[in-house]
Amino acid sequence: MDIFFPEDELRRVAPEETSILSLDAAPYPDGERVRVNIRMTPFQKRPHLEVRVMDANGDEVATASIVEPMGWNLEFTLHLRGATGSPFRIESRLFYPDGPEAPLVSQVFEGIRAP
Repeated sequence: MDIFFPEDELRRVAPEETSILSLDAAPYPDGERVRVNIRMTPFQKRPHLEVRVMDANGDEVATASIVEPMGWNLEFTLHLRGATGSPFRIESRLFYPDGPEAPLVSQVFEGIRAP
């Protein structure tokens, strides 16, 4: 099923060319949540995404699995569970269950604690 309007003029790429263009993470002032923005290449076939956030000790404090997103620009909030401190590292993996897989994308960001 084609979910896109045929009159738009975006060049959608095949699974082998689909990738994450940008990954941004911005903590909320409460220090308990982080806003995540992921921008992908426009795709012909909807991929899967896995997102993980690790704290300064390397412990996983948030995770999300996104199955076949409808669009290529995503914004969502993750709740940090038991984080011990900054800096945090966010990683995202784009893949198709039957292959291929794009390179892992990651970013380091500082946490903010409410006064």
